[in-house]
Amino acid sequence: ASNNQNTLANFRFQKELKAEDGVNGYKKKQHGKNGKDLEVLVPVGTQIIIQGKIVADLTRDGMREIVAYGGKGGFGNAHFISSVRQAPRFAEKGEMGEEFEAELELKSIADVGLVGLPNAGKSTFLAKVSSAKPKIANYPFTTLNPHLGVVKVDTGKELLIADIPGLIEGASEGKGLGDEFLRHVERTEIILHMIDAYSDDIVRDYKTIMSELRNYKIDLSKKPQILVITKIEGLDQDIINDQVDKLKETSKNSNIYTISALSGAGVKNILFDLYKLVSDRRAKALNRKTKKSRENDNISRYK
Repeated sequence: ASNNQNTLANFRFQKELKAEDGVNGYKKKQHGKNGKDLEVLVPVGTQIIIQGKIVADLTRDGMREIVAYGGKGGFGNAHFISSVRQAPRFAEKGEMGEEFEAELELKSIADVGLVGLPNAGKSTFLAKVSSAKPKIANYPFTTLNPHLGVVKVDTGKELLIADIPGLIEGASEGKGLGDEFLRHVERTEIILHMIDAYSDDIVRDYKTIMSELRNYKIDLSKKPQILVITKIEGLDQDIINDQVDKLKETSKNSNIYTISALSGAGVKNILFDLYKLVSDRRAKALNRKTKKSRENDNISRYK
């Protein structure tokens, strides 16, 4: 796994991956040269699936997994020399290496995943807070692949944020490639649910995304979620307040953020709160892991 790889696009054109063959043995009892290992670089977050089973899950930069082994070389005729067989005319054939069809699936690993309808302002937000350069345009489905950006919240405080391509109604069933997009939400710690302030029906937009998160093969609606109304620039405060009230009533969430990625209004507050939420979850996860490790140690000592 390599952080220098962003997508699996290369494998669309390179369907076959084959390691180098070994070489036959030589005269004077020389061993044949082994074939070179084939190392394949994939993005962090790639899963290798064979016959529906995950055989490798590469979740860290530099992580390595062997998914196919080469065949064992056979013995030459010199190996079979004995007191009664001084010149054997036979040798052992080498074995074939492993061969199979595999599926590669990328699931982005990020602290925060940006979700929302197309043109909700996700890419503009990511471009504002990080050095990532997602494509930004005023039409739906501008973003076709997830983009990752490292956000420096404060000195020594960073967040990894993923811009998930826009979801539409029916996304959980594959409409608009939604099922492919949703899988990138699986591994995010926090969902930042973004809704356009200029929406004609902000409640419908919210319910559409929540329905797709809920109906995915894993219920993603249960993930910790922060709601934010975007693009507030140019709107009267009364209109903004009205949109906030509608969203509060529907979502039962008393804390709704409002931001303008263009002007920067509200952006710092949301980043600090996101970092605090992610840090708290990391600390709880570490405590659970430590507690479990201690319990296992106690069980081992008891045995």
